[in-house]
Amino acid sequence: MQQLNRAKVLAAAREEFTARGYPGAKVDSIAERAGLTRGAVYSNFPGKRALYFAVLAELAESAPETSTDLAVDCTPRSALAMFARTWTARLPLAGGLARLDTHLMSEVLADERTRQPYGQLLKLDALLLGLALERLLLVRAPSDQEGPADGPRMVRVAESVLTSLHGARQLADAAPGFIEPFTVIHACERLADSTPHDTWAPPHLPYVPRARPVDEPWPRASAPEGSQAGSRAGSRVVGADPVANPAFVDAVRGTPARLGADGVLAVLGLHRLEAVEEAVRSAPPGATVTVALVSGCPDELIPLARLAIADVVSCLRASFPVASWPRLQVVYDASGSLAAAAGLPAVSDGTEAAVRIAGGRIVARADGRGACHAAATAGLADPVPASG
Repeated sequence: MQQLNRAKVLAAAREEFTARGYPGAKVDSIAERAGLTRGAVYSNFPGKRALYFAVLAELAESAPETSTDLAVDCTPRSALAMFARTWTARLPLAGGLARLDTHLMSEVLADERTRQPYGQLLKLDALLLGLALERLLLVRAPSDQEGPADGPRMVRVAESVLTSLHGARQLADAAPGFIEPFTVIHACERLADSTPHDTWAPPHLPYVPRARPVDEPWPRASAPEGSQAGSRAGSRVVGADPVANPAFVDAVRGTPARLGADGVLAVLGLHRLEAVEEAVRSAPPGATVTVALVSGCPDELIPLARLAIADVVSCLRASFPVASWPRLQVVYDASGSLAAAAGLPAVSDGTEAAVRIAGGRIVARADGRGACHAAATAGLADPVPASG
């Protein structure tokens, strides 16, 4: 019944935002459209902004993907051109009907609670695009070794591309008719040839304590009674085996996440998402790296995360061959059940923890700044941070 009511509220909210825009929409009107009480709306969403983020996330994730014939030998230039073409195709470049997400940025800017997570989400977006560019270079010029550290780091290029595209989105709303899509596409294409100073060696890594060796079952037992993870209601059943739970989807590929694979599971709050690069760069070849996104305000901020990542992933899938998609898995842990299975009874936006999984067991764990690097290098004789 709760899931049914939630679906009714989302459908009604989409109608209300479409009809009246975000500023003019009323929670009472949404409740009336859904045939529910105002209390029923608030029992599913903490407020109008959370509803807005959830509606936009649903739309972004359900949008039909562009069907393209991607050449296996496509270049970074052609991939970035297609990425930008897919992005700009969504914009009202000739002053057409306003998009439903026109007020997204103003809502993000309105509150520090949304600004900081959004900044970290864009860093994760840039990492995903940068890793795809790096893997594309490796696919085109195979070497004896694997991993992003074998070639140049492309995250700065990805940040420049996303800066251009987000700027184009804002100007398409603020100055209809100003944006020339082919100019934007050409600029993003040329960025593939730029050579920004781009190295990766966070200064704190040499001083990060080693991960603690452990021998624990994976997944661990469900969260204790009364813990944050064990008490939060959500679409996932807390206490169920997360490894076998198909509700945990890899947002990059849109398929069930491989949570039982050997590798690193990083549990990161939305203030610490940039730390996942430490696991990506430090993990040995073949290790699966998964980041579980958690939040102290999941009902509002996890939909924002879904929206920001779907924005980039949909363009990435349409422009890069599957072989160059980043190996990083991204999953949303709104209920905290995956974090609890990794041994974290409570989470917040500042959470930074990681475990190393091998042979169906947790063999090492680390917490705090540098945890992703420590877990990724657990068991290595002489771990050296990759420089990218």
